[in-house]
Amino acid sequence: MARTIPGPMTSSLLQPSHPAAALDTRGRPLRDLRISVTDRCNFRCVYCMPRDTFGPDHAFLPRAKILTFEEITRLAGIFTRLGVTKVRLTGGEPLVRGDLETLVAMLRANPAISDLTLTTNGSLLAKRARGLAEAGLNRVTISLDALDDPTFARMNDARFPVARVMEGVQAAEEAGLGPIKVNMVVKRGWNEAAVLPMARHFRWSGRTLRFIEYMDVGHSNGWRLDEVVPASEILAMISAEFPLEPMAPAERGEVAVRYRYTDGGGEIGLIASVTQPFCGDCVRARISADGRLFTCLFAVAGHDLRSLVRGASTDDEIEARLRRVWNLRDDRYSEIRSAQTVDLPKVEMSYIGG
Repeated sequence: MARTIPGPMTSSLLQPSHPAAALDTRGRPLRDLRISVTDRCNFRCVYCMPRDTFGPDHAFLPRAKILTFEEITRLAGIFTRLGVTKVRLTGGEPLVRGDLETLVAMLRANPAISDLTLTTNGSLLAKRARGLAEAGLNRVTISLDALDDPTFARMNDARFPVARVMEGVQAAEEAGLGPIKVNMVVKRGWNEAAVLPMARHFRWSGRTLRFIEYMDVGHSNGWRLDEVVPASEILAMISAEFPLEPMAPAERGEVAVRYRYTDGGGEIGLIASVTQPFCGDCVRARISADGRLFTCLFAVAGHDLRSLVRGASTDDEIEARLRRVWNLRDDRYSEIRSAQTVDLPKVEMSYIGG
């Protein structure tokens, strides 16, 4: 079979259906809002929060600067006026923020949010999954970069056992937080040998395993192109043992290119931001924990929303501001990535959310 990954979807798939949908300069609607609820995490993954930068002396955001649940809920509601239907809670690690179930319930009360999801490292999920589901969370995506403890520990730098993450996966499934997606960031020289064991394990499990190319988000991870394992290489590696065939995208703006095992063993996803950019289909906005709006994962600056929600601005005024920002959006970092763009002062992933 061919070893290439299909290109991005045609622009016709991106035509908005929401009557008030905001469009950017490239005709991309706003559909997906990712909200970071904290910049803190209990892991120190090498591609996100390396310990030599995020050590004991690192200054995290003070509590007073972090958006409250009420402020997050208000902003999310205003974003739905522009066409947002999917909200994902991220971090840092979102479950280190206390009482997140309350925020989930507050967001769930908005009927315009049809898909309310959470990305987590799974470390705290076993005890929280049931409560999150009862509060109204739809699904979870769990980060897991290897199945063997030595490789996993090397990647997360927290000496956290794989078994406890798998307990979180199981608890989420039993709570109905599925279909579950498992994300694996692949970094050459670190964990590419774990790709096939991961594929073997999650076949026939009903869980979708997604492989993510190591990306140049922020500066602390010391990103180098030669540490990227291209998605095409991952595809060839897996399909040599388990034949795969392409699948159609499930929704507009989907970042993962989907493949299914020809023997019916399930599917995988490949997120190839570096080697096969999908900027033309991007329908995502991100809000940092301290209330800054970013229109791209690789943005160099954000727009202050906290001052608006804590000031005298009405919802209509905030909506108008958001619409202007999105209408002027022209981000396409991954399409123009070069030696020059890599050195731009981009925000860290732990601050903006993945």
